[in-house]
Amino acid sequence: MSTSRTSFDFGRLLAVMLKEFIQLRRDRLTFAMMIGIPIIQMTLFGFAINGDPKSLPTVIVAHEQGTFTRSIVRSLENSSYFKVVGNVSDAEADRMLAEGDAQFALTIPSDFSRRIIRGEKPALLLDADATDPSATGNAISAVQQLGSTALNHDLTGTLAPLQSSGNPFEVRIHRRYNPDGITQYNIVPGLMGVILTMTMIMMTALGVTREVERGTMENLLATPVRPIEVMVGKIAPYILIGYVQVTVILLAARFIFSVPFVGNLFVLMGCVLLFIGANLTVGITISSAARNQTQAMQMTFFFFLPSMLLSGFMFPFRGMPGWAQDIGEVLPLTHFLRLIRGVMLKGNSVMELWPNVWPLLLFMFVVMTIGLKRFRKTLD
Repeated sequence: MSTSRTSFDFGRLLAVMLKEFIQLRRDRLTFAMMIGIPIIQMTLFGFAINGDPKSLPTVIVAHEQGTFTRSIVRSLENSSYFKVVGNVSDAEADRMLAEGDAQFALTIPSDFSRRIIRGEKPALLLDADATDPSATGNAISAVQQLGSTALNHDLTGTLAPLQSSGNPFEVRIHRRYNPDGITQYNIVPGLMGVILTMTMIMMTALGVTREVERGTMENLLATPVRPIEVMVGKIAPYILIGYVQVTVILLAARFIFSVPFVGNLFVLMGCVLLFIGANLTVGITISSAARNQTQAMQMTFFFFLPSMLLSGFMFPFRGMPGWAQDIGEVLPLTHFLRLIRGVMLKGNSVMELWPNVWPLLLFMFVVMTIGLKRFRKTLD
């Protein structure tokens, strides 16, 4: 008897393996995660991730219209790094850079053509939204070669000596919001959104699912508590935890990484509250769908992975193909990264932040509605 228990038996091994396969077949969510997550990773890394973004939205502030101006704009577009989206005023260019609608603004002075003809080598000004240095680095390198090629077809005949004497004009780069191209200015504020996404969703999903597993949630059935009250009651404590995390990150950003803070602290805290609320509603919805803590953890990572890769935190957002950007626009982290960087680095006002505030409000409303309906079924 003892010998049969201590010796290795392939029959018992096969029985245990069969049991595990049967269990996996019953746990369809786990099996789907095992297949789905690798597919998502291969798709995102293979097709969506691009460290060399091109066709970056660019506006032209042209104080004169002429042959030289048209040639320069055409050369910009031919480089493939710039996509001219309009001719605007100085004030409109500042607004578009601040709100993230444009990555670059090229200013052409009013006496540009006259100074070219005189051989005075005038300067163009290229303003760049440099909050994310990796998104603009290659484009800036490309535009610095503009002076040697842009006017080749125009400087002919009597103007040919201007071309042979060197670059007929220069391009001066103004890196706004992050003039030294310091990576921490972009990464550290973004970490706030990543950490809040991970912890808020996971803590809420696991906390509620744990109560369902232990049977304590059934105690709520004997009380007159409504589903919306249960949901808000579960969410509220984590809001305080989220603000503690934000405080720690802000202190580290200021005193360890020297990240500038040029915006309004109360505006920032309002954006944080909205983002925390959006993530907590996701956690509640996950907990209403998961049957155990393992499934809650799997679903959390299933949501967290695209958020990390498609939000613009790890890779330039505009470097992704259109379909990946469309998915990214649905994710709360995408909009929060723009909000947090807009407040900390650009000093954006509430009106400038609104284009990224309303998507968070809409996301929270939709997910809360879905979660509330599922949560009501759980209580019933």
